[in-house]
Amino acid sequence: MFKKILIANRGEIACRVAATARRMGIQSVAVYSDADAHARHVAFCDEAIAIGPAAASESYLNIDRVIAAAKQSGAEAIHPGYGFLSENEAFAAACEKAGLVFIGPPASAIRAMGSKSAAKSLMEKAQVPLVPGYHGDNQDPVFLQGQADQIGYPVLLKASAGGGGKGMRVVTRAEDFADALSSCQREAKNSFGDERVLVEKYLTRPRHIEIQIFADTHGNCVSLFERDCSVQRRHQKVLEEAPAPGMSAERRQAMSAAAIAAAKAVSYVGAGTVEFIANQDGSFYFMEMNTRLQVEHPVTEMITSTDLVEWQLRVAAGERLPRLQHELTINGHAIEARIYAENPEKGFLPSTGKLDYLHMPQAVQFTHGELRIDAGVRQGDVISPFYDPMIAKLIVHGKDRAEALARMAQALATFQVVGPATNVAFLGRLIASEPFVSADLDTGLIERHHDSLFPEPQTLPLSVLALAAASLVASPSPSPSKGEPWAQLSGWRMNGTYQRILAFSSEAGEQPIQLSYRRDALWLTAGESAVAMQEVSVNQAAVQVRMDGLQLQGHVVRQQDIFHVFHAGHHWQILWRDPIAHAGEGEADEGRLTAPMPGKIIALLVSAGERVVKGTPLLIMEAMKMEHTINAPGDGTVSELLYAVGDQVDEGAQLLSLSVEVA
Repeated sequence: MFKKILIANRGEIACRVAATARRMGIQSVAVYSDADAHARHVAFCDEAIAIGPAAASESYLNIDRVIAAAKQSGAEAIHPGYGFLSENEAFAAACEKAGLVFIGPPASAIRAMGSKSAAKSLMEKAQVPLVPGYHGDNQDPVFLQGQADQIGYPVLLKASAGGGGKGMRVVTRAEDFADALSSCQREAKNSFGDERVLVEKYLTRPRHIEIQIFADTHGNCVSLFERDCSVQRRHQKVLEEAPAPGMSAERRQAMSAAAIAAAKAVSYVGAGTVEFIANQDGSFYFMEMNTRLQVEHPVTEMITSTDLVEWQLRVAAGERLPRLQHELTINGHAIEARIYAENPEKGFLPSTGKLDYLHMPQAVQFTHGELRIDAGVRQGDVISPFYDPMIAKLIVHGKDRAEALARMAQALATFQVVGPATNVAFLGRLIASEPFVSADLDTGLIERHHDSLFPEPQTLPLSVLALAAASLVASPSPSPSKGEPWAQLSGWRMNGTYQRILAFSSEAGEQPIQLSYRRDALWLTAGESAVAMQEVSVNQAAVQVRMDGLQLQGHVVRQQDIFHVFHAGHHWQILWRDPIAHAGEGEADEGRLTAPMPGKIIALLVSAGERVVKGTPLLIMEAMKMEHTINAPGDGTVSELLYAVGDQVDEGAQLLSLSVEVA
């Protein structure tokens, strides 16, 4: 077995691999960019080596620098993690040339499966069912449109060398094909350095089911069963579970056999995932093979009581698979939720910034118990615009799906983040939604149930107003000295009752409250309701209030005039406006269009002086390897373009000026 390995990745991925290495007595070496100098994975590993600037192309994707770091550290092998160089044929070959073991499949297998079009041709020869489409090398736009017209709309454009939902577009009309192809090719080129695409028939209401396979150098290849990854947004997975709900033994056997056949066709070694698109009637088609460990591998580990990273290390060291097919069984049900720094209400736009407050449910990492958290960040860390905005993976296990769902709901209710926007609240609604609970799954679930998953903002409950008020008025000192009236903030008056108005508001509108400091208690009046707040206790973020005999508990984190209240599984954001501090503030300037996140301008679609109508695309930004189009908010004329193609912009930066016409 290896004594030291280098992990050519970052974040939770590097921490995940390092944890298994430590348990096995193997030293781990981290690599990091300038942006990650203080990242968790740097501190978590035994050693760490800087490899370049923040841009991934100059650090984590720089093969020469990664190889040099491995040689410098004395590592015997390199684990690529998942993402970055994990499916890079040139990297696997470079490791071999440098005398380093690549903890993954041989370069020949990566080459065979690395191109979606080549892989589909290989599967076609092996008589594995394929979705109708064009997977060839002719990339002429006119030819590709002709193929799409022949296949019939809707069609799906996919980056041939891609993955993770990047470089994918659904085209429903022939007249939209050219623009979609151009956008898809740009994103593919930017993400993978290869602009080639393939065209496939877009199936309606499909399920995304993948088979985890594992092979060694002794001719053994097994299936560790399936995962259902149907719940997605923007072609990227949101929730994964194992086993797939409703999977029959016959269908599992057929899909596993097809996956093993695909692996054997390329003499595969190590961990791999064969992905299928499945119809509701049970028929399935080969989609692609990922020649690496997947982000969602923990659910497989949960139901099979395995450590797949340990399997990777043992196979790379020349050992046989720890277990063969007849020794593998399914135990219970597991679900994984990806906690992202993103804003679901704004089309799942990535969010960045400092994690000012981070409270995660208690769990022991990398066990096969009821709750597991794989995280690569800590409180105080920064979610940067350079890399994937994942905060953590939350994985639960239960004896059946119902128990796993209950545990996931409980865990999400205690996951608290202040700083960047997150999808925690959205995930809570998603796992409680009728289609997910009833396992009515397909890749369009989120879009189809958009209205119920994105409800209108609700007015603040009395309990939430009470917790925010308690946090605001409580003494900053936990134990004020007795006999010092100036240290007390009780609001006591010698004659009469002191009353105070707090101008609270939320997304649902203004909800001012009145506080009355009486001898018996602090009374809170909101609308028609008046309650006595007694025994107010504030200990850092934890707040307790006894209100009319009811004991309220929650966490309140204050950021200047914004109060983040976590209570009963919900995250409420309340703005407190001090009329003196905010006096004189006016309305925002009309026609000001700002960047929704940090990113780079990749296309300007209009010119200064050009007249546009509401909804006209104005420019395209690229952030976190995804494209985002900025549209005109109304009819008007472009006054000035403030940035050029290639410029980096910060979140909130004004991108252009638009003189909006007043109706």
